Amino acid sequence: MARTEYYDDPHAPEPNSMVVAASAVITDGEDRILLQRRTDNDLWALPGGGMDLGDSLPGTAVREVKEETGLDVEITGLVGTYTDPRHIIEYSDAEIRRQFNVCFTARITGGELSLSEESTALRFVAPADLDALPMHHTQRLRLHHFLERRSVPYLG
Repeated sequence: MARTEYYDDPHAPEPNSMVVAASAVITDGEDRILLQRRTDNDLWALPGGGMDLGDSLPGTAVREVKEETGLDVEITGLVGTYTDPRHIIEYSDAEIRRQFNVCFTARITGGELSLSEESTALRFVAPADLDALPMHHTQRLRLHHFLERRSVPYLG
């Protein structure tokens, strides 16, 4: 299923759903950040996805990381909340969503890095190399907030 993301675009379609989602910033021993290249839009992104009715938000991040990367993680902190109504995501199945995302930090506890149907590549990326990757503005914002090492989470 294809995905198009809009940000502050007057031509964006009107949303027909609201989705609560979680994502996670996971680093390795060299402070590189785990990113996936998404199959639905070919952009690099943090692992994450929509919350199921039986999930908690931290549980959603843990589940999505496992599904998308093969890694087991535990949540260690909060980067921020991302609720900007100017961010619209349109899917080829006619869903047009506003997404409420909570971005966590997490550490690897096990598992084995492996691709899923949702990604064409997985890679640990040095912070200095992030700008060279094709990525949506909202993903860059989360990474920027993480790299600022804020003492309090971003609330937006």
